Amino acid sequence: MGHNWGLTAVFLAALTGCGTTYELPSVGDDQNARASRMFAEARADTSRATLSTSSAEARFNRVSQRVAPVGRSTCEQMLADRPGFNCNVDIQIDRQMTDRNAYFTYKSGAPVIRVSMPLLQDTGSDDEAAFVISHEYGHLIGRHIEKQQQQMVAGALILGGLAAAVGAQGGGGYNRDLVNAGVEIGATAGGVAYSQSYELESDTIGTRIAHSAGYDPVVGARFFARPEAAQTTQGQLSFWGTHPPDEKRFATVLATVDQINANVGLKRTAK
Repeated sequence: MGHNWGLTAVFLAALTGCGTTYELPSVGDDQNARASRMFAEARADTSRATLSTSSAEARFNRVSQRVAPVGRSTCEQMLADRPGFNCNVDIQIDRQMTDRNAYFTYKSGAPVIRVSMPLLQDTGSDDEAAFVISHEYGHLIGRHIEKQQQQMVAGALILGGLAAAVGAQGGGGYNRDLVNAGVEIGATAGGVAYSQSYELESDTIGTRIAHSAGYDPVVGARFFARPEAAQTTQGQLSFWGTHPPDEKRFATVLATVDQINANVGLKRTAK
């Protein structure tokens, strides 16, 4: 039995070992040091004022109008090998969402980005709002929703099959409860397998989009250092629960900007 669950660990390691479509930039000591300093400065900054609803809406309109065409053209260029891929994103304020949040998803098969009014009111600059929206474009271009769905199916099949094997080897024959538990755990594990690499890939792509749209992604990334509870009042994960603040993310943005300044393009992974 121990041997089979050891195999499970191997399979789950395989699920988490790859996944990005594009190569993440190499981060050096200098970038890590700069990121650590900037992260600490951003976290210590208490001067941010809450925008009025009208000012936040004006910021959204101003920024989204500049980011959207760049996001679309970047998507079309990077996914030119996928004919028919829909890069026409509907970007709007989600006025029903009361928490500080932003997300990318599909509605009726069409890609959408939604940003809540509280999050917009909390942004300290147009650069921050631009980085948030550009980051969500990264999830579209990285095809993260599709990949997570594939990983959930793969994880469920792997653990469900191993659970069945464990039951058979234990002499108990087919154990429905054990198999169902394996399927459920496997689907969950597969669904979150790439969460960290997905976020870094979205940061990498988002940095390029924000920069091309005329914003400073390094200033924009300060938004991600904001301390915030992961759980909202409704018990759901907030923006900082699904987009965890991390010095590594700052370092990735800095490394991407260095690539841009050196005219180094984004490369696909070998996979």
